[in-house]
Amino acid sequence: MTQRVELATVMDRLAVDGLVTEYAVAVDDGDWAAYRELFTPDGRADYRSAGGIEGDVGSVAAWLAENLRLFSMRQHLIVNRRVRFGVREQDAGDTARVGADYVNPMRLAGHGDEGGAPDFVCGGRYSFGLLRTYDGWRLREVVVEEKWRRLPTA
Repeated sequence: MTQRVELATVMDRLAVDGLVTEYAVAVDDGDWAAYRELFTPDGRADYRSAGGIEGDVGSVAAWLAENLRLFSMRQHLIVNRRVRFGVREQDAGDTARVGADYVNPMRLAGHGDEGGAPDFVCGGRYSFGLLRTYDGWRLREVVVEEKWRRLPTA
């Protein structure tokens, strides 16, 4: 690899990592306009393993906006990111796959919003499919594989 190719790969890794972080922030902050902007026009998300829906980004964003109002606090911690670049139409590096583990503590609205331990915690693995566009890297697919959850205790 030449230094130019290595530098481009590092820059792509930083951009992809930034996109995954922006995804987490948009969901945690309930910024559904920002969430939609992170995706390609044909982008899809699948939250079925966590009790959600699968569909186009607009439908999923609307579902998230409605259902996540149950929680006054959300904080995705997305770690162990594994990035693999792929090939699209003979151009290396125009697609990427990211596998990343997550832990997501959430507080139920109206249940001790002043602080303390979260009421609900879940964890699992994300699979992100990304595409390089003229506007930069965008999400084409998000699949959640929830592996565990801890519910509130009485």
